[in-house]
Amino acid sequence: MSSEMTLKILLPTSKFLDEKVEKVKGEGLEGEFCLKPRHIDYATALLPGIFSYVSHTGKEQYIALDQGILVKQGHKVVMITRRAIAGELGQLNTEVEKMLMERDEREKQNRSAVAMLEIGFIKRFLEFSHR
Repeated sequence: MSSEMTLKILLPTSKFLDEKVEKVKGEGLEGEFCLKPRHIDYATALLPGIFSYVSHTGKEQYIALDQGILVKQGHKVVMITRRAIAGELGQLNTEVEKMLMERDEREKQNRSAVAMLEIGFIKRFLEFSHR
């Protein structure tokens, strides 16, 4: 049985990575994971963070990923994310911090939009009940 898997990282408009790897490590909603070719199939939602993989040459590579989804099926691992950046750990920590700040801002905007909808609903309900 092969000691390699295919890792694909897909972005909304392009393919970021398609490479043979020995291992993939990262963090999902359930916590940290490490996937190897013989591990069981696995799926998780990804949190923004730094992921690593060991290439077929044995070198560990690092990638900052935004939130997304990971699916391992057999010897294939597919990660789908909004943004991915390869680089060194120090640089990637800064990128992950930016991704987290952007996510927080999006969540604030979403909460604000929901609050406005709720206020509009309550106003209409009160107007309707006074008729």
